[in-house]
Amino acid sequence: MILLPQAFLPIEILLQSIVETFFDSSHCMTIIFSQESWHMPSSNSHIMYIFGNNSESLFDLMLNASEAGCSDYIVQINDPKEFIIAFDKVVHMGNVRRSDRKVIILPPTRIGDENIASYDLFEIFSMQETSFIANVLVIAPKEKESNCETYDLITHKFVGAVNNKDPMLLDRWNSCTTTFENSVNLFPHDMSNLQGKIVKVAGFTYKPYVLLDLDTNVVPLGRDGMEMRIVDEFCRWINCTVEMVRDDAHEWGEIYDNLTGVGVIGNVFEDKADIGITALYSWFEEYVVMDFSAPIIRTAITCIAPSPSLLASWEMPFLPFNEYMWVGILFTFLYASVALAIANGFSTDEVFLTTFGIMITQSRPETSFLSWRIRSVVGWMMMTGLVIDNAYGGGLASTFTVPKYEKSIDTIQDIVDRRLEWGATHDAWIFSLILSQEPLIKQLLSLFRTYPAEELKRKSFKKSMAFSIEKLPAGYFAIGEYITKEASLDYTIMLDKFYYEQCVVMMRKSSPYTDKLNVHIGRLHESGLMLAWETQVALRYLDYKVQLEVKLSRSKRDVENIEPLGFRHVMGIFFIYGLGVTISILVFIMEIFAHKKNTRTSS
Repeated sequence: MILLPQAFLPIEILLQSIVETFFDSSHCMTIIFSQESWHMPSSNSHIMYIFGNNSESLFDLMLNASEAGCSDYIVQINDPKEFIIAFDKVVHMGNVRRSDRKVIILPPTRIGDENIASYDLFEIFSMQETSFIANVLVIAPKEKESNCETYDLITHKFVGAVNNKDPMLLDRWNSCTTTFENSVNLFPHDMSNLQGKIVKVAGFTYKPYVLLDLDTNVVPLGRDGMEMRIVDEFCRWINCTVEMVRDDAHEWGEIYDNLTGVGVIGNVFEDKADIGITALYSWFEEYVVMDFSAPIIRTAITCIAPSPSLLASWEMPFLPFNEYMWVGILFTFLYASVALAIANGFSTDEVFLTTFGIMITQSRPETSFLSWRIRSVVGWMMMTGLVIDNAYGGGLASTFTVPKYEKSIDTIQDIVDRRLEWGATHDAWIFSLILSQEPLIKQLLSLFRTYPAEELKRKSFKKSMAFSIEKLPAGYFAIGEYITKEASLDYTIMLDKFYYEQCVVMMRKSSPYTDKLNVHIGRLHESGLMLAWETQVALRYLDYKVQLEVKLSRSKRDVENIEPLGFRHVMGIFFIYGLGVTISILVFIMEIFAHKKNTRTSS
């Protein structure tokens, strides 16, 4: 319990004035103190008190306070650096995210007038952790003049291209007059003007999101792309300078269990970059440890799969009837053969050959059919054969004149049924599906493969796998550079979408840029610039022939003309005929040897 003194101390009066002016919108504040000799004057905010001289429990207490919504701080402990370290850890480990946290650092109560000059209260400004907090206010006491106490109100520069960790005097307060000398905003960093501050952006070339290493004679900054334009326009708005951080080899990258990472995601997580872009989706694992902006692009993920090939010519004679019809014909043949054998006095002599001949409308000598029973069975067989023969002939004519293709790959089930590999250069394509418990999706994931771009380009000409692509809102596609115009001719876009995703900008948790960037993204959507930028970037940088081939891939087969009969159509029939002749010759030879063997045995 805090003991309230009879009269306010000067620093308490100063705090009351600051809280009433600048914390009116704060839901809850956390006060971290080292002694019980001072108290916080009344406030409209909820207040949580933490005794902060136990560094071992400071993090746990701060984490509980932050999760309860108390994310603004007033700190008066012996070593403020311990608070800054614990604060940064709370930001990373907690679930609460706020871009506009406010922190007030008070001088330690153990410092008296005699040793104020020996204590450097501004060491916190040189810490890396402090550079991610926009609003830090240090209240530094000056030497007493008569009975009046004077306090300097200091923050870090934060803005500007250089020296943004340097202390910056904002105002001065005197206890005798209880007024501020300049009456300025004590939390001036509202992210509206960063005065050229360098903002590090992680990304790599992935069209049409980000394009780097462009000719500066054509593109002044040497970079372009839908998301690159978002960042450049953002920095133009808040007056910052973009500096690219690249790890092209790892592309999207990942975060490891030892709290390190590679690629775009790893650079943002390790604070090597302030902002991460390049088709980053709203992945759950990344959301746990980073900030996401508002959605910027809704994309649909699907595949281009090998186009159906023309059926082999030897299959064409079997196409007029489906599987069930062929089974019915076989049953009819067997049933008719048995009926003819019964009518012929249970004799199987030439029964099967006669039945087959009648079913293909071939005549038989009348001497073969003497009884009325045989003639009646043959009559019904001839009627059945006539119907089957005409139906087959009509279907065969259609098969030979209209090109016939294999079944196309349209759905996820088709990929799974054919055990067709699909993939890209990175596992990021399946991050959104990994947590799925659906059996079909699990089977789909088992078929995903990653290969280097050169290997994918080689495979694209072999039609041995499908390739993941994105369909963007304005109708264009994000397709890997390994898919060339020549290869795209043999691929068809699938009807199924594997999943839909929202592209976001990733930042460190509670990044000071998050709120401002969300406002910027909202303005872009309202103006329709995102769709316009997609079209502009696509027309300028994407291979339009590849885009057109993919877009029209499902309608290409519709314009195929009926073609006249050619050798390709009848080659399969000759193949079957040759196979039959070969088998007949082999059987004939075997009969000759068997006959000679029987002759020798009998003699």
